[in-house]
Amino acid sequence: MKNPDIVQLDFGFNIKPVANQKIKPKTPKKAKEDFVFEFMDYLTSPIVVFPSAWMHDIPKEVLQNITMSRMLCQLSGEKMASYAEVVAYIMPRTFESPMPSEWVRIYAWSCLQYVKQFRNAETVEFAKQNAPEELTDYEMGLLNGLRKWIYEKRRKALKERLKRDKSSNAEKVDTLKQESLFDK
Repeated sequence: MKNPDIVQLDFGFNIKPVANQKIKPKTPKKAKEDFVFEFMDYLTSPIVVFPSAWMHDIPKEVLQNITMSRMLCQLSGEKMASYAEVVAYIMPRTFESPMPSEWVRIYAWSCLQYVKQFRNAETVEFAKQNAPEELTDYEMGLLNGLRKWIYEKRRKALKERLKRDKSSNAEKVDTLKQESLFDK
């Protein structure tokens, strides 16, 4: 090869070679900000649930375990919502009306994964009787799409809340400066 920065494999397609893109290392400040945001995401991001009249009927145990399950996802390197979040999202939907069979299987399988993480062996055995052992590739694609969507929605909500808090803090500082002018 003439240029070592270009990698081209010939599979019979007429495509121009693409140069390797150099990845810029993060500055220490940016890395620190990213770490703080990630940590805030796992601890304080809102829980995304299906908008329904039943959304307040999610068991408290599931809601309390979401923070821990987010941390476990982070440790495994997944940039997706946890199975506990999937269960919390789909549960109100199950009370609304019957769901398509693939979503029933996805919900049951997600519940099984949640139960394996947070419940005792007796509950796991019961869940195994009612959940599929595996999902098809299509169902796994639907589940991963939902997990990514929930992940992005919760991060977007956190960013909006941080912007709102930052602007309200700036307004408070300005009003405090104004009040101090009139105290004299």
